[in-house]
Amino acid sequence: MKSIRLIVLLVFLMGIGFHIQAEEKTDTKIYVNLWHNELYLIKNGETVVNYPIAPGSDRTPTPVGHFTVIEKSRDWGGGFGSRWLGLDVPWGKYGIHGTNKPHLVGNSVSSGCIRMRNEDVEKLYPEVPVGTTVWIDGPIFGQGEYLYRNLSLGSKGTIVMLVQNRLRAVGLYKGEIDGIYGDSTEASVKKFQETHDLPITGGIKKEMYRALGLLE
Repeated sequence: MKSIRLIVLLVFLMGIGFHIQAEEKTDTKIYVNLWHNELYLIKNGETVVNYPIAPGSDRTPTPVGHFTVIEKSRDWGGGFGSRWLGLDVPWGKYGIHGTNKPHLVGNSVSSGCIRMRNEDVEKLYPEVPVGTTVWIDGPIFGQGEYLYRNLSLGSKGTIVMLVQNRLRAVGLYKGEIDGIYGDSTEASVKKFQETHDLPITGGIKKEMYRALGLLE
């Protein structure tokens, strides 16, 4: 009788183990479309639900690229609403969060974060574990009057990362690809300008994007 009970217990425990393992294998991703101001929750390759969002303005754009959820918090309050999903953007603190101005959702009005209605982010929050990949798709080179904006010491963003990657590819930059236009980035830009008979300013304008091969 004891052996039968032991076998039943082992089967039960194994069942729990398989259930936990199956849950851990769920592939969860977030896709953010800045062209249409929509966020999509994707599980195992299928879109589960999508929500309207309020991303950054032209002047303060939302980072574009692939990032990871590195922290989760509840009840931030104020402009951050009731939930926070922090991203590993190297040049600043950005995340997906609620808002106390739900009427602005659908418009590009934030300082770079991705705002959602509180009731929506509260539904999303438990579905997104730390470590979730977030793909933000949008205008890398900016929009409106900030399209192909000039870069110089102190500039930050996805476009700076593109410049750093390009300078590294040609062997002129050995620093971090962090989206921060620091001294080492400026020095590499000057080297590039010198070797390509360009004005040595240390800054980047539209013509420099073209010289770097980032524009045709």
